Amino acid sequence: MRKPLKITLLTMGVIVALPVLLVTTTSIVNVVATTSDLAAIAPYGELVPVDGRQMNIVDSGAGAETIVLLPGLGTAAPALDFQPLISELEKSYRVIAVEPFGTGLSDQTDVPRTAENISREVHEALQYLGVDRYVLMGHSIAGIYALRYSTSYANELVAFVGIDSSVPDQPGWDEPVQTDGLVALRDLGILRALSAISGDTYDGMPYDEHTKEQMRLLTTRNSTEPTLLDEADRAPANFASVSGATFPPTLPVLLFVAADDRDVASWVPLHERQAGSVELGEVISVDGEHYLHHTQSGLLAQDTAAFLETLPVR
Repeated sequence: MRKPLKITLLTMGVIVALPVLLVTTTSIVNVVATTSDLAAIAPYGELVPVDGRQMNIVDSGAGAETIVLLPGLGTAAPALDFQPLISELEKSYRVIAVEPFGTGLSDQTDVPRTAENISREVHEALQYLGVDRYVLMGHSIAGIYALRYSTSYANELVAFVGIDSSVPDQPGWDEPVQTDGLVALRDLGILRALSAISGDTYDGMPYDEHTKEQMRLLTTRNSTEPTLLDEADRAPANFASVSGATFPPTLPVLLFVAADDRDVASWVPLHERQAGSVELGEVISVDGEHYLHHTQSGLLAQDTAAFLETLPVR
C-alpha cells in the first residue's frame, strides 16, 4: 500500500510544483523582457508641456483646416493606432493626433481621469500649439469627452466627427470595466504570455512591421499603468457626468457608425438621435467593426471632407 501512496504523493507534488515553476519562469522572463522593451521604444511626435507634464502629439499635414484626433479608452499608442487615418487626412488637412496622459509617449499622471480633466488637458496642448479653430474627431469614449469639451470650448469647434463614438445613456454605460488583477497578471508575466500566443492583432491591416512592433511595446508598457487603469475605473462616472447631454445645437456633427457592431442594442438609432439633436447632423453606417479607422480610413476621410464642404461657416 505504501508504494502506490508514495507515487500518488509524488504525482500531486509535481502537479502543484509545475504551476509555481511556470509562474516563476514567466515572472523572470517578464522582468528581463520589460527592460528590453523599454529600450526598443522609438520616439515619435512632439512633447508639449501640459499641467506640468509632457504630452505627446503627432502634428502632420499642411492643410488650411485642422482636424484633432482623440482615441478611445485603452488605446495604448493613439498616434500610431490612428496612422492609417492620418495618412488619408493629411493629404488635405493639418492633423493633430493627441496622446492623452498615460498613452503613447505621454507622461503618466495622478490627476483623476475625469472627462473634465481630460478635456482641459487636451485643450491646454492645443493652446500651446496655437490651435484655436478645428474639427474634433474622436473614437469610442472620446464621444463622451467631446460632449464635455464642446460645453467648455464650443467657440473653437468647427464640427465633431465620431468614429463609432460612445453616446450618453447607451446600454451598459454603468457597468464597471474589469481591471482587477491586471497588474498582478502583468507582473507574473501572464499577460505577456497570453499576448505572445494570441497572434498578430493587426494582421492584414495597413500597418508596417515596425509600427506594429512599436504598438505592441507601448501596449505592454501603458495598458496596466495607473493612468489608464484609473480612466477605465472612472468610465461609468464619466458616462454619468453627461447623462442626457447633447452637443450645442449649432455644432455640426457627423457620426460614423460600425454596421457590424452588435454589442449594443439599437446602436444606429442611438446615434441618429444624437445627430438629430443638432441643426446639422448626419449618421453614416460603415461596414466594419468598432475600430473603423483600422479598415475604413479612406472612406472616413472622404466622407469627412464631403461633410465639411457642406458647412456654411468654417
